Amino acid sequence: MKLTAAIIARDEERHLPDCLDSIAFANERLVLVAAQTVDRSREVACLHGARVEERPFDNFAAQRDVALRLAQGEWVLFVDADERVTEGLRKEVLNTIAEPRGARGFWIPRHNLLMGRIVRHAGWYPDYQLRLLERAAAHYDPARPVHELALVDGPVGQLHQPLIHYNYTSLAEFIRKQERYSALEAKRWLAMYGRPRLRGVVGQPLREFWRRFVLLQGYREGPLGLVLCGLLAYYAGKAVWLARAAASRS
Repeated sequence: MKLTAAIIARDEERHLPDCLDSIAFANERLVLVAAQTVDRSREVACLHGARVEERPFDNFAAQRDVALRLAQGEWVLFVDADERVTEGLRKEVLNTIAEPRGARGFWIPRHNLLMGRIVRHAGWYPDYQLRLLERAAAHYDPARPVHELALVDGPVGQLHQPLIHYNYTSLAEFIRKQERYSALEAKRWLAMYGRPRLRGVVGQPLREFWRRFVLLQGYREGPLGLVLCGLLAYYAGKAVWLARAAASRS
């Protein structure tokens, strides 16, 4: 079985070399670069022997769907530019696609490094990602433009070796990405639920904070856990507010 390791990238020249090295075992390395990219991502990917394609970025689900269609391997392993495939995961992926036992997709656990350390609570671990897909059996849910999810026509299994995710190096980076995600999340909310009620602007962040800080034990991460849970709760409320404002304008 041939394997394509696929990366969707936008302004990722800093991360791409190490990421591409970690997936050198794949039969094909595909980098789908967002047309809005302004750094040297295209050149860096080419220099490291990857196949480079380009498409205007509209949302994450659509971008991954295009990468699936462009891939030449029967199986596709999606890896983000700031993630690394460990030696253990490499062996598990190759063994799995050689003998998938009827499964057509696989969840992969992920270690998240935030501000230089692994965060294990507040929903950050095991943080399963549906990233190993039989190309002919999968497509991405268009109703989830952010925090995208593959829909698989058939059974789905689970791997044990984790991806390593060099997630956020600073709070400033965390906030920049949440600003971007909240706008996409607002579109998802409108598509799935319609115009949110005003009480959702307050209720949604309270529920998100309780879920992450209490139920998912974010408190065990100390001050960093409190800050992360508080910010994620704030942006959950902002997404609802943006959805409500967009519905009012339409």
